[in-house]
Amino acid sequence: MKNILIVFTGGTFSMRIDETTKAAIPFYHAKDLLEKIPEAQNLANISIYEFGNYPGPHMTPELMLDLSKKIKNFVDQEKVDGIIVTHGTDTLEETAYFVDLTVKTEKPIVVIGAMKTSSEPDWDGPRNLVDAIRICNNENSKGLGVLVCLNGEINAASEVTKTHTEDIETFMSLDFGSLGFVEKGKVVFNRLPRKLETIETDEIDSNVDLIKVYAGMNEKFFKLSANSGVHGVVIEAMGVGNVPPPAFEGIKYIVEKNIPVVLVSRCPAGETLDIYGYPGAGKWLKQLGVIFTDYLNGQKARIKMMICLGKTKDLKEMKKMFEG
Repeated sequence: MKNILIVFTGGTFSMRIDETTKAAIPFYHAKDLLEKIPEAQNLANISIYEFGNYPGPHMTPELMLDLSKKIKNFVDQEKVDGIIVTHGTDTLEETAYFVDLTVKTEKPIVVIGAMKTSSEPDWDGPRNLVDAIRICNNENSKGLGVLVCLNGEINAASEVTKTHTEDIETFMSLDFGSLGFVEKGKVVFNRLPRKLETIETDEIDSNVDLIKVYAGMNEKFFKLSANSGVHGVVIEAMGVGNVPPPAFEGIKYIVEKNIPVVLVSRCPAGETLDIYGYPGAGKWLKQLGVIFTDYLNGQKARIKMMICLGKTKDLKEMKKMFEG
């Protein structure tokens, strides 16, 4: 059997309903959870590393960096054949993408979570863990970057996003579809990830803002961000990459302070393009020096920008990392 390391970080996977508040809270530790899932121990030689017991919203970029460094050390060990990370679903896609960008390995890394607590009869944690072990055991899982698996669906960390607040089918790759699935113990891959990249850095700069554009928006929030001493800004623009004219003036204000600006769409799928030429449209933003993304949502573009800023402050280098 393969040697699989499970890195526990917390999330709903480790929660149960508190009798006093009737609300879900962190409760179980790694060993307790494994005892509740005996099937897992029959599929591989399981070892445990308890990173923490964090609800998804408590994860920070600094914790993600620490987790990434730990995983780098683990994958370098010959006795480790694959790694599974349990995580809160609210920030799962961000941590998974962070690790995907910063850890280069052929060994499978699978990030899982749970949409139901252990107190609920349809707790999905056990299935997700067993599916992840099967993925790590599968030879076709090597060299695919970080994978995310919930509800039997296998997705690339660079492509997946949480689409629903409660549904167990929440994690989807809206642009390209899933990589494959796990069904009746069998792992099936239908395609490779669209893009694999690694940015080698031991540092990040988390002083990056994310601003969402809305109808009638003016320059206020852009100027507030620039004047706060921010080191980078990600903007969720309308459609394919357009903003109201007053918002354009705010973005111009940021750019003129030599602060890098990355543009994504507030739409749940699609890329940004400079195909419109009216005031505030993508053509003018491109000429201004705004960096356009390649199928990234706002939260992932922010993760990538923090990592890029940890490696370089050069605007041309950053532009190449996003658009090259």
